[in-house]
Amino acid sequence: MREASTELLVELPPDSNVTDLLVEQGATNPMHALYARRGSNGWTDIPAQKFLQDVSALAKGLIAGGLEPGDTVAVMSATRYEWTLVDFAIWFAGGVTVPVYETSSPGQVEWILHDSGARRVFAEDNEKVELVRHILDTSAFLKDRLVNVVRMDDDGEAPNLASLAAAGTGVTDAELERHRSAAGLDDVASLVYTSGTTGKPKGCEITHGNFALVAVNMVAFLPELLRQDHARTLMFLPLAHVLARAVQVVCLSAGTTLGHTASAAQLLEDVQTFKPTFLLVVPRVFEKMRAGSARQAAAAGRAGAFGSASSAAVQYSREQDLAARGEGAGPGVLSRVRHAVFDRLVYPKLRQALGGQVHYTVSGASPLHQDDAHFFRGAGIPVLEGYGLTETTAPCTVNTPTRTRVGSVGIPVPGTTIRVAEDGEILVKGIGVFRGYHANEAANAKAFVNGFFRTGDLGELDAEGFLTVTGRKKDLLVTAGGKNVAPGPLEEKIREHSLVSHAVVVGDGKPFVSALVTLDPDGLESWCREHKLPALTLADAAADPKVRAAIQDAVNSANALVSKAESVRSFSVLTAQFTLESGHLTPSLKLRRAAVVRDFEGEIARLYG
Repeated sequence: MREASTELLVELPPDSNVTDLLVEQGATNPMHALYARRGSNGWTDIPAQKFLQDVSALAKGLIAGGLEPGDTVAVMSATRYEWTLVDFAIWFAGGVTVPVYETSSPGQVEWILHDSGARRVFAEDNEKVELVRHILDTSAFLKDRLVNVVRMDDDGEAPNLASLAAAGTGVTDAELERHRSAAGLDDVASLVYTSGTTGKPKGCEITHGNFALVAVNMVAFLPELLRQDHARTLMFLPLAHVLARAVQVVCLSAGTTLGHTASAAQLLEDVQTFKPTFLLVVPRVFEKMRAGSARQAAAAGRAGAFGSASSAAVQYSREQDLAARGEGAGPGVLSRVRHAVFDRLVYPKLRQALGGQVHYTVSGASPLHQDDAHFFRGAGIPVLEGYGLTETTAPCTVNTPTRTRVGSVGIPVPGTTIRVAEDGEILVKGIGVFRGYHANEAANAKAFVNGFFRTGDLGELDAEGFLTVTGRKKDLLVTAGGKNVAPGPLEEKIREHSLVSHAVVVGDGKPFVSALVTLDPDGLESWCREHKLPALTLADAAADPKVRAAIQDAVNSANALVSKAESVRSFSVLTAQFTLESGHLTPSLKLRRAAVVRDFEGEIARLYG
């Protein structure tokens, strides 16, 4: 059993709560832009003083409507400025925020409203207002519950934010302060439901201390990101995801100007005008950026030059990493010369694609492939990979600018201890670990051991405290021959191929290991052009011998990583895509493995004759 810890850097009074971070910003720097809001004429700064006033007005409206400290309030919306505004208003009124993914099915919404006991719902627009009302009218659990629904945009007939604020004009500042200060660090600030990759979502009780202590300690831990002059970042992850909420509170504590954008596609457009200094990005965005740059270079007849620039970036970063491990002297002369050439000709275009001002990126939510991390670091866009779960208020380990080990998810954040059990399971104890699952004592009994939260992930700790995640206990396959197979490394290697969008390794209880592969439409178009083939549809490509031969090459590369008993013996190229809408990806773009295995049961059966 190995263990690593980082000492707490900042403590907070036990009777304080997350709202004190906003009060402090309003008092110390009232005209500083805490937020920026995108409109038809560009980005408009929202000073701390203005944000505090608007939060207070909405909170008074909630209090006037009867909200008492500890009451739960649901929020169903895509990422937008109003989400943040409403979140803090709920906290100022003494309430508990219950995030609902805006892509949630009616059944999921019904369960969360029922389980959380929410009697108030903020819904983004008319469509979501009607969805919530329909659920309330038809649900056997909710039809007799009085629930107020407030619309967050300005269209339609439902009560909106302006009318809510107007309703609170009679509430005194003293009454608002009584509600705002009612909670302490140990009280629940948010009931965050797991994404439900398996089973029914469980409500995680995230406390004020979880949010606030993680925030102030991350500011002290990552000053290179958060204490820069004019630090700015864009948030595109769903705010229903705890990582996005935690980062939002971190930015508030640091005074980092935060903008909102609703999707990864919109992110790459908005960075051009917002010009962030750091970004929180999921691995799929890095993969798309790199593949898109390669396709653009190929279309312009510069595939060879981009390939050389890519290999130079990866080599330069790998040599830096070896030096950090004490296994080398750093990039050699030839490596430095090649890197310097491409740093004038190629890499600036990549940096400009992120607005030209990004000094660091932080990767989370799912594993990042090492080659991508080396590529972007070598191109001048350092990637700091981290690790966490909903139950740990997300960040429990992270690489830092001064302590980075590519391939690992970093060292424990302040106030956190990471332990790897004898069976390889990662255990966590610290300031971010949640209070427990809401109204679910059976789940709580299984979730903790000797004060540590059992993550269900498998990992390794090195002598310097860097954690590497090697898989998930539930994902381990056991073949009919009794061989344990971790699918993650195989899937990551197969996905390196430009043709591949997703790979799912299967074989639990089967005589050998197989894989389901989906094709990347953009990658397919570029591959056909590169190989001087006519354009292929996904259906045609799935059966094309040349495409299948290319996928076999990717499978062979993956098989080189493992023993013969663990190797992928057969594969199927699917004509479908794994998407959020199909139910095969979570809102944070993690694969719902159980859903894939269920929905493609017939295809898996054919792989085994």
